[in-house]
Amino acid sequence: MERGISAGRLPARLHTGDCGDAGKRCVPAAAEQVRRLRAQGVLACIHCRPDTALGVLE
Repeated sequence: MERGISAGRLPARLHTGDCGDAGKRCVPAAAEQVRRLRAQGVLACIHCRPDTALGVLE
């Protein structure tokens, strides 16, 4: 899970653990947390597609 750069540092984008596009602001997240964040509208990385890996499709 990549956090934003604002003061609240809310989740900004979701990645898989081996994504090359994940930056320094990424922290580990459990699969269920990723599913919940995706359902709340947090964007999935277009390169690694964690939503597809977890079976959560738009």
